[in-house]
Amino acid sequence: MSLRELVVLGTSSAVPTRHRNHNGYLLRWDGQGFLFDPGEGTQRQMLHAGVGAHDITWICVTHFHGDHCLGVPGIVQRIARDGVAHEVQAAYPATGETYWRRLRHASAFADTSVITERPVSGPVTTFEAGPVTLTARPLSHPVESYGYRLDEPDGRRMIPSLLAERGVRGPSIGELQRTGTVTAPDGSVVRLADCSGPRPGQSAAFIMDTRLCEGVFALAEGVDLLVIESTFLSGEEPLASRYGHLTAAQAGRVAAESGVRSLVLTHLSERYDAEDGPRFLEEARRSFDGDVVLAHDLMRVPVPRRDHPDRRARSHVAKASSAS
Repeated sequence: MSLRELVVLGTSSAVPTRHRNHNGYLLRWDGQGFLFDPGEGTQRQMLHAGVGAHDITWICVTHFHGDHCLGVPGIVQRIARDGVAHEVQAAYPATGETYWRRLRHASAFADTSVITERPVSGPVTTFEAGPVTLTARPLSHPVESYGYRLDEPDGRRMIPSLLAERGVRGPSIGELQRTGTVTAPDGSVVRLADCSGPRPGQSAAFIMDTRLCEGVFALAEGVDLLVIESTFLSGEEPLASRYGHLTAAQAGRVAAESGVRSLVLTHLSERYDAEDGPRFLEEARRSFDGDVVLAHDLMRVPVPRRDHPDRRARSHVAKASSAS
């Protein structure tokens, strides 16, 4: 049975607080595990969340500021200690190779050979990652930073009433899905298109430290789940721009203009207390009327169930309406 959910391991920017750990996000997707930006303490947060090193198949680092990568040594060494046998691929900005090497070999330990480096560079980098395509695009931050996006290919869903109408049942359904045609009991040839409809692939995007830029909107376009930094409230927008960050209001704007289905706000500045949480939600909802979640450590957020096939068309309509 497929499992698609975001396991939130940490939600604070810059430094951890009493209630929020450094960044860390595990996106579980049909047996794959994409660990984004493991900050300090991620290994321990994984224990609290009930996930382990064997759940990780990708480590994706957006940039090499400490709150996004200081957990790499512990994660790497845990992968080695727990004897993870499957390949674990690591994506990170190629310009940060020196930092990656320091983190990858930060202390003496019995190393592992399962980690494969996948440095990213240029305007678009794409990897095949099991059931999805993983794409990295540059963002706008004082150091080189990349955001990531997962895309499942479109498929088709079987329609039981049409299968019954044509007499296709049992093993013949599987044959129809594999080969595209099957012979019905009455001798007629049944095509896949006769008994199925389009099933849009699901998608998710992970956008950390950045100002508004082309890459932000390209990554967010039409995704089912958008995990995005909202370090500041709008009253600090000049400060956010200066240091290469977004406000909650800007995150809501991105979601609205990009046709996002579910928005997760995270990476909050330590200047805000728990009572400020509703303000983040309020600002994002000024422009975005979809589902909005303010992330908290150890929460789980399901990837929304598949939507109607016209979802992508609606996202373009939303962008056009916003621009007019």
